[in-house]
Amino acid sequence: MNSNGNSGGDQAGHLRPALELPSIAGLRPDFIWGVSTSSFQIEGATKEDGRGPSIWDVYCQNGEVKNHDTGDIACDHYHRYREDVALMKRLGVQAYRFSVAWPRVLPQGRGAANEPGLAFYDRLVDELLAAGIEPWLCLYHWDLPQALEDLGGWMNRESASWFADYAELVATRFGDRVKRFATFNEPSIFILFSRSLGKRDRSSEDNLHRTIHHVNLAHGAAVDLLRGRVLGASIGCIHNYQPCWPSSKSEADAAAASRLSTYWNNAFPDPQCRGEYPSLMQPAIEPYIQPGDMARICRPVDWFGLNHYSPVYVKAQQTLMLGFDFGDKPPGVPLTPIEWPINPEAFGETLRIVHESYRLPIYVLENGFGNFDKPDQAGAVIDPERIEFLRAYIAAMNAAAASGVDIRGYFIWSLLDNFEWASGYSIRFGLTYVDYQSLRRIPKSSFNWYADLIKTAHQR
Repeated sequence: MNSNGNSGGDQAGHLRPALELPSIAGLRPDFIWGVSTSSFQIEGATKEDGRGPSIWDVYCQNGEVKNHDTGDIACDHYHRYREDVALMKRLGVQAYRFSVAWPRVLPQGRGAANEPGLAFYDRLVDELLAAGIEPWLCLYHWDLPQALEDLGGWMNRESASWFADYAELVATRFGDRVKRFATFNEPSIFILFSRSLGKRDRSSEDNLHRTIHHVNLAHGAAVDLLRGRVLGASIGCIHNYQPCWPSSKSEADAAAASRLSTYWNNAFPDPQCRGEYPSLMQPAIEPYIQPGDMARICRPVDWFGLNHYSPVYVKAQQTLMLGFDFGDKPPGVPLTPIEWPINPEAFGETLRIVHESYRLPIYVLENGFGNFDKPDQAGAVIDPERIEFLRAYIAAMNAAAASGVDIRGYFIWSLLDNFEWASGYSIRFGLTYVDYQSLRRIPKSSFNWYADLIKTAHQR
């Protein structure tokens, strides 16, 4: 997830360093603590063992990533997964959310499966289970096979069938050992921000709405496939839900913020969980809805996956599609070093809104702190700002749970420093520092803090 805005990263240095653990008294006794990653961001081995190219391989080749970084090696998790599972076991997490790379198991996106790619995930799942860690498998974390993009990608209604076939392959292969499945990670981000930024263009708006609907159809089809193929499956979708606030007191900015919030926060969970699109966007979606579509989308799910980082500030900009742009943050707003607002109260309020809106158990599947971490002279990576951020956000989550919000798990983004999409390797979110030259893993001080928190939770 990315947001734009003014500078001010030094304000993060004013956070109070705190190593103490937050209160978790409001959380359930069976609360799940975990970490999350995604395939393209950590695996590497992009040209090995029959994997096909993804759209992100092409973006990297086209120089669309900072410093011309690529995912060719990333964290080399493909070869070092045992080391990474050992880190998770040392951390004490009960669950690990990862994604399967669609082009690794179906190089052309459809058709013949790639046995070496499937065998990699067999090894990973078996290693996790042997370590006592539950695998949470996400089908799609943004790495669409390029072969399918060449056929129109998510703008093609057939994409729902392609995704269903892919889901069937994954369910059949891993469903004997994996029971937790997510269909998509952050559909609002990979659809809205890959299609909506740039010159205002009616045909682009049409493409955006067409694509939103097709991804929702794909979700519903995958839920049915997983439910039918995996005995005891527990299924959800992972939504990035961020408060959208106007950057000024103007009516135009308020309207722009409301519009962005509808597209960002409601375009996917509303049809998936309620069977309807938000009224603001319904007329634009209507041309693409065929009879029976809403019933195909709104399939029973078991939980709501929530990714949350910070509020975003919005201004009106009529020259851009949908009439919004990211605006300046108010003076004095605390910021992370990568200039994202720090507001744990907004996290607590988001949890309450999601609970009231969808009435599903909530698993927080991403929350974390981006920084420019470096080892000190002794080779240690000390990150008190990340610890303070996590402490404050977990405390806000605990308060929401104590007030009656049904929260059942919390997963930190991320286990490892990794490829952060358009930012490449310039930003670090990991509990574990990765030296990209040697690929050595160095647990940060936040790693040990989180391990202490999990140990304390287990002793309750």
